[in-house]
Amino acid sequence: MRPPVFGVAVVHGISMLPSLRPGDRLLIRYGARPRPGHLVVVRLPNRPVGVKRAFQRVHGGWDVRSDNVAAGTDSRIFGPIPDDDVIAVVLSRVWPPQLMRRSG
Repeated sequence: MRPPVFGVAVVHGISMLPSLRPGDRLLIRYGARPRPGHLVVVRLPNRPVGVKRAFQRVHGGWDVRSDNVAAGTDSRIFGPIPDDDVIAVVLSRVWPPQLMRRSG
């Protein structure tokens, strides 16, 4: 049995305001390669999995950022995210419908 290619992620917290809001549902693609500006689902050190913006590729992984600097924790605090901890790339918001749009 092959692992899934697509999935859904639910936003919790306010670190990605104004781009994403708590409760937003996101269509994600596992194993996709991010580019700077893409929204990504990542394993965060000593924290739950989160959605962040891929800021830039650095030695050893990705520098990821929160859109809401005042409320988010990101690579400025914990350093780059290793490539293996970038779980998926966000393709689009699927809920709520009035806010649907492509990410990145």
